[in-house]
This record gives sequence, structure tokens and C-alpha cells, in this order.
Amino acid sequence: MRIIDTLRFTLASLRAERQRSLLTMLAIAIGIAAVVLLTGLGAGLQSYLVGQFTQFGTHLISVTPGKENTTGMSISVIDTKRPLTLNDAQSLRDIPGVEAMTPVVSGQLSAEFAGKSRRTLAFGIGPDAPKVWGMALARGQFMPEDDLIAPRPVVMLGNTLARSLFGHANPLGEKVRLGGMSFRVVGVLAPKGQMLGFDIDDAAYIPAALTLQLFNRDGLMEIDVLYHEAESASSVVKRISRRLSERHGAEDFTVQSQDQMLASLGKVLDVLTFAVGALGGIALLTGGVGILTLMSIAVSERRGEIGLLTALGAPSGLILRLFLGEAVILGALGGLLGVLIGLAGLGLLHLGIPALPFAPRMDYLLIAEALALLIGLAAGVLPAMSAARLDPIEALREE
Repeated sequence: MRIIDTLRFTLASLRAERQRSLLTMLAIAIGIAAVVLLTGLGAGLQSYLVGQFTQFGTHLISVTPGKENTTGMSISVIDTKRPLTLNDAQSLRDIPGVEAMTPVVSGQLSAEFAGKSRRTLAFGIGPDAPKVWGMALARGQFMPEDDLIAPRPVVMLGNTLARSLFGHANPLGEKVRLGGMSFRVVGVLAPKGQMLGFDIDDAAYIPAALTLQLFNRDGLMEIDVLYHEAESASSVVKRISRRLSERHGAEDFTVQSQDQMLASLGKVLDVLTFAVGALGGIALLTGGVGILTLMSIAVSERRGEIGLLTALGAPSGLILRLFLGEAVILGALGGLLGVLIGLAGLGLLHLGIPALPFAPRMDYLLIAEALALLIGLAAGVLPAMSAARLDPIEALREE
């Protein structure tokens, strides 16, 4: 029998049991759709998070108060023996491999100018923050190189905040009140976008020492360090840890490179991937059982047809291929349907959450379809072998 004839015979057999075939294909499709959605979401989320964390640069090290616990999260609220200070930040500047450093402290406050008021985010930073975070100017200048402990009251406005308070007017040299304190505008930053849902253009950037006063804090929230490209992140992390341990008398802080932070996020994504993958696996297993059941019933109901084919000279190998072909086609069509459902689901999610880039990967789509084929093949082996071993005389006698 030619391949085209075998294919026609197999498709005709599946059409004869449309409802049963569709239900079996749907079971496979649900599992494959889950795999496609999972990989698309995972790749998109990973791309989004990497983009968010690298928009400030790619050679950053973060120092936060509190010693990291076993889950990888900072427990600064309950474990900090000593806060991070501006002097701690200052001490990191001369560490070999460190190119720039900025203290960081932030909070919400009111920005006021000429009767206009806007609730905004204030970032307390150091003069090197533009270099550390890769900031660009729209107009004016960056924060002057003042002493960290006693800086002048100056402010750099985010693009959104400047537009809200001044409209199209030039804000340079004007006085803005932030939390009741007056600051002179020295610069307006170029648009930067959002960071994990926060509009960092809708913010005021002022000296860290004055931010500590405004929010009545005794310590920094973070110190961000930019290290030279030629340096190894792990080496600089060790040097920073050694310097701060000498100052504090204990390692009551956490030092993490950007790579370590991304690795931690990767672990969270891996757990999510495993959980959704397990659900997809259950659906695929259900589809495999459906194919096995369908083919077993088909063999039982078509014993007379099998006996007739055998009596007409069809070898057992052909019978095996016919029934195995039905199982493979069910798996393949179910897999294709699942891929289409998964891609449609990703499209709908993208319409609902356009900020997240959903990125279906072609290699994963091919793997998903191959997996559906393998499931169909594995589930169809036993029924096909059973059909091939039928005695033609006994099969015709039962018919």
C-alpha cells in the first residue's frame, strides 16, 4: 500500500469516529497549549525583568542593610545591627575596581511650585548617580560634586515631574519646595521610562543627606556601586564586604552583584515554570491515555475489518502501521491545535498587558509539537501491536 493510500485510509478511520477523535485531540491540545503559554510567558517575563534591571547599567553591585537569609531575601528590618551611612558609602569610593558609587534613599513627598502641587517620589542620591545609573540630561546640568555629608539643596527633576510643575517653561534656576524644604532646580533628566511599574520620570533627585533629613531616617536604603568592566564582579563584591565588615565589626549587610540578583529572579521563574509545566504534563498524560483508550476501542470494534485486510494479503506490518499512523496523526493534530491555542492565548495576554513582552520561541514550539507526536506514538504502540497480532480467521468469525 502506498503512503498516500495509507494516509487516506487512516484519515477516513478517524473521520468515522469524529467525536471521539476530537475529544482525544483536545486533551493533547490543552497540554501543548499550556506548554506554549508557559514558555512564551517565561521568555517574555525574563526579557522584561532583565530589561528592567539593566536599564541602569550592566556592571552594578548593590549593598543593602541586613544580612541575607537562606531564602535570598534581605531581613534588614529585624537583623540590622547598624544602618548603612553616608560615611559607609564614602568609604567605598577608593576600593580597587570601583568606578563610581551613589547612596540611595527614597520616599514619597509633595513637590510644589507657584501654587501647583504634585505627590511624587524623591530619590536621595550622590553626585555620581548619573554615571552609576546611566542617566541622561534633557537640559541643565547634573548634581554638583558636593560633599556627601553637607550638600547644597539642589534638585534634578524627572521629565514627567518637570512637565507637571512647569509645563513648557524653563525650570532651571527656579526654586521648588519638596516636603517643606526649598531646592534649586539644576537640571531636567531625559525620559527614562518605568522600573517594575514605577514611573522613574515622575521623581525628584536630591542629595541623599537632605533626603535623610526630610524622611527622618538614620540610614540609607541602599548603596549602588558601578565597577570597571575589566574587573570580576565576585572580586569587587569581596572587597566591598571586607571594607564594610571592618567598619561595622560584623557582616550585617548584603552585597549582591547584578548577576546574582538576576540569578535569584531566575530561580523564582524556574519554580513557576515547573509548576505550570506540571499542569501541562498532567494534561498531556490525559491526552495520551485518551489516545490509548481510543485506539484500544478501535481495535476491538474493527476486528472484522482487520481480519478482512489480513485475509486479502495485508501483512501484519501494514496493520501495525495503519493503527500506529492513526495514533500519531491524533497526536500531531492535537499538538498543532495546542500550538495555535497557545499562540492565541499569548496574543490575548499581550493585548491585556501590553507592557510585558510575550515572546513565543520557535524552538519550544517545535519541541511541543514533537512531544505531541511522541505521546501519540507511545500511546498507539500497544493497540497497534494488538491489531497486528489478530488471527484473521478468528477476526472474521467474530464479525
